[in-house]
Amino acid sequence: MLIVVSPAKSLDYETPVRTRKHTEPQFLKEASQLTAQLKKLTPDDLSELMHISAKLSELNFERYANWRTPLETPSARQALFAFKGDVYLGLKAENFSAADVTFAQKHLRILSGLYGILRPLDLMLPYRLEMGTKLKNKGGKNLYEFWGSKLTKALNEEFSQQRSKVLVNLASNEYFNSLQPKSLEADIISPVFKDYSSGKYRVLSFFAKKARGEMAAYIIRNRIDSAAKIREFDVDGYKYSEDESTDSKPVFLRKQQGK
Repeated sequence: MLIVVSPAKSLDYETPVRTRKHTEPQFLKEASQLTAQLKKLTPDDLSELMHISAKLSELNFERYANWRTPLETPSARQALFAFKGDVYLGLKAENFSAADVTFAQKHLRILSGLYGILRPLDLMLPYRLEMGTKLKNKGGKNLYEFWGSKLTKALNEEFSQQRSKVLVNLASNEYFNSLQPKSLEADIISPVFKDYSSGKYRVLSFFAKKARGEMAAYIIRNRIDSAAKIREFDVDGYKYSEDESTDSKPVFLRKQQGK
């Protein structure tokens, strides 16, 4: 079983990391190619390309100017502990045991516009490059065309060595679209999280993102290895709804007290 999640815009390179273990990203060569192209852009170019403020464009201009390989600590840190966003708020990787981190290294994958696919212990330098960015490159007019079938092939290679050929999709559409689902040699499970609001259950972005992280943590901590066991997820008030679910889209509902 493999789990895919999205990265986050917010990063944390300050909080101490409890492990020194680290690995090298599989697609570091491709990341270097993209970075070489981004180094040529001015802060104004980055602002227009990424639709970000002048302050953020200056920050990322400096990040790409300082991008070097090989990746080394402390300037680089493990991806699992570098991202800080809604998904990672639910994941709470800082509370993982050493055994949890080992399991995550084998089963959790972070899709990335710059790095393609990151394992939890893969070192990464701070960056901003969303998968939907329309960066023209040798592969085409955007990052989807740059990555092409590479990410799907990499996951299939991993599935060939895994007993449970299930992909748990906890990524956003922007990032999951970097894969080619019809070519994935695994059953795809895409959990849906709905909260009761204004008289009905609906997907609320912040809560849904956090729940994706909680689901990933649940799978990791409980060493889940089958699609059926995913339905037992009952964290933070969410419960599996058989009526609303399908085999590929299990739905989890939550009605908070007082609503």
